[in-house]
Order: sequence, then structure tokens, then C-alpha cells
Amino acid sequence: MARTTVAEAGQHAYRRLREGITSGQFHPNERLVEASVANRLSVGRTAVRAALVRLDQEGLVTLEPNRGARVRLISDREALEIEEVRATLEAMLARRAAERATPADLRELRRMVVEMRQRVEEEDAFGYSALNAPFHQRIWAAADHPTTSRLVGSLKSQSIRLQYQTILRPGRTERSLREHEAIFEALKAHDPDAAEAAMREHLAEVLATLRWAIEGQHGTPRWLPG
Repeated sequence: MARTTVAEAGQHAYRRLREGITSGQFHPNERLVEASVANRLSVGRTAVRAALVRLDQEGLVTLEPNRGARVRLISDREALEIEEVRATLEAMLARRAAERATPADLRELRRMVVEMRQRVEEEDAFGYSALNAPFHQRIWAAADHPTTSRLVGSLKSQSIRLQYQTILRPGRTERSLREHEAIFEALKAHDPDAAEAAMREHLAEVLATLRWAIEGQHGTPRWLPG
């Protein structure tokens, strides 16, 4: 069996740590001790150290001199700013996707919209939320603009960790479904103006829901549907 190189170990540690942070396995402000993380991921401390540097550059962790690393805590103000920037970039991607979406892209987006509708009918809010990221990522891929997709992906990695109970907002899941359906219909029609407008409307609602959650600080932390 081929031996794992230092670079491969570093990439493995980076992917695992990033997934752990964005999925909530590691909590905001939690210390990331190199030795403990290395043992948990079955890699060397050098690989963990390299991964932490990359994650610091992405804004997911904070490296503290002589104190190691912590999962970065996002303030309320920064959370709102992230969503504002994300809305501008994703509107551009939706416009491009309307011009470039292939039949395969549209079939996959249709499949996801149908599954979203099923989750709403089943009153499965968490199952519905899990479909949001793949839906948006398919649009980014269809847009074929890697630089913007990378920037939006970085913002999304931070916003998915926002600690607010947004799914408790009455009727939010049903409204979110209608917004996703409108985006899909615009893409299917290859209408750039409608796709951009639908995406802007959707993310404006996401931002409004985030403000609602910040003002009320409702309940147990959950994910942000959007």
C-alpha cells in the first residue's frame, strides 16, 4: 500500500476539519488543540498545523499566538454583512446560470425542488434545510464562474454556522420553497433578468429572517435555511 505523503495528509486534515467546523461538530470559540485534533483525525500534528493555517485564511478559525487555534465566532454584524455580500454575488451567478444551464443542470434542479416540496409536505424542516446547499451549488456550477463560486462558497461556509433558530420563524420553510421554485422556473426559461430577481428576492428573505433571529435570539441554535 502506498504511503500517504505529507501533502495528502495535510489535505485530508484540512477537509475533515473544515467539514467538522461547517457542520457544527466543532463549536464557535472551541479550542482546537493540535495533539487532540491529530489523534481524532489519525494524522500528524504537522498536517493539522497546515490545515489550521488554511482555515485561518478562510476565516473559519483564529490562530492565537502561543495559544493555538479556536473556531472563529461570527458576530451579529458580520453575519448580516456576509448575507448582504452573498446576495450580490449569488444574484450574478443566477443570471449567468440562466444563460448557461444545461438540460442536465435543469433536471437535477427540478429533482431537488420536487424533493424540497416533499419535505415541506412532511413538515420535515431539517430535511428541507439539508437540500438548500446542493440546490445553490448546482446553480453556481451551471454559472461556470469559478472565482465567484469560490467566494460565495467561502461566505456560505461561514454563514452555515450562524447560531440562530431561523426555522422557527412561522411560515419560513413554505416561503423558502416558493422562492426556490421561482428561481428554478426562471432558470428553466433561460431568463437572466428573472433569475437574478428571483435570487435577490430569496436572499433578501434570508437576510430578513436572520435579522428576525438576531433580534429575538430564539431557542436552541440551528441552521439558517437559505
